[in-house]
Amino acid sequence: MKGETSVIRRLQILGGISGVQGVFYVAYAVLIVVGVARFGVSGPNEVANASGVTLEVVIFLFFGLGMLLVAVGWFAAKRWARAPFLLAQLLALVVSVPLIGANDALQKWAASLVTLAAIVGIFLAFTPTVTRYLLRDEAAPESR
Repeated sequence: MKGETSVIRRLQILGGISGVQGVFYVAYAVLIVVGVARFGVSGPNEVANASGVTLEVVIFLFFGLGMLLVAVGWFAAKRWARAPFLLAQLLALVVSVPLIGANDALQKWAASLVTLAAIVGIFLAFTPTVTRYLLRDEAAPESR
């Protein structure tokens, strides 16, 4: 009973990490839309155009909704949630680790937080207790 409580707590943490990331990605997509509505598309012509901004919004929106779906998968103890979660954490590390050296204190703090969450998430997702719990329904009938 205590072991199951521990693994459920780990799955809740993983679901929380995924959920927070999903909310941030969706919020970022909304902020882009609000920014464009208020100020228009700004920046160099090569990168700031309607199709580029639309693609950026769609990517962040789908990525955010995907992370929210992954959060639901973790809360429901679904094994499929681990692969997209790992991919998202690796992408987060690719962006956040270089930003730890940023000059801006807020960027440095945010990058450190994202890096820590990604490392903790990857560690928890691959602990033996979580793996056993996710595979519990796939155990061979002879071993039961």
